Amino acid sequence: MRPSPFSYAESACATLRYWFTEQNPGMALITFLVEDNKTIRDNLVPALEDLVNGHVVGFAETESGALAWLAAHPDAWQLLIVDLFLKEGSGLGVLAGCRKRRPGQRVVVLSNYVTADIRARCEALGADAVFDKSRDLDAFIEYCNTDRPSGFAAL
Repeated sequence: MRPSPFSYAESACATLRYWFTEQNPGMALITFLVEDNKTIRDNLVPALEDLVNGHVVGFAETESGALAWLAAHPDAWQLLIVDLFLKEGSGLGVLAGCRKRRPGQRVVVLSNYVTADIRARCEALGADAVFDKSRDLDAFIEYCNTDRPSGFAAL
């Protein structure tokens, strides 16, 4: 039988979950990022680490990649950050795919294309918050710092 393509990731997530939550409760905000732009990822990941004590456990560039990871790791994250325009599929499909999630898990849209209609659509699909990359980064960081789960074990 062939091992799961996520077997290494599953092991790594279990280790991270133990270290960041049971050894250091409330320490890091366990985050998964759905973003296809490498430059944005390369800037966002260190910003999350520095400004919100976030720990990005992985990323996906496509809707199908994000949904596969989320299905394989339903309890391995506290914050999901989703861009709307991806290499394949859409962030809207990711939102629809993770409507059923554990209490305390937050889903945030971070996109350059936020209009009133898009915001309403994202919220209807279960987004907890919607931020524009070009205008709302301070509000996004504030949200990450104030609306945090108290600890992974409580999710």
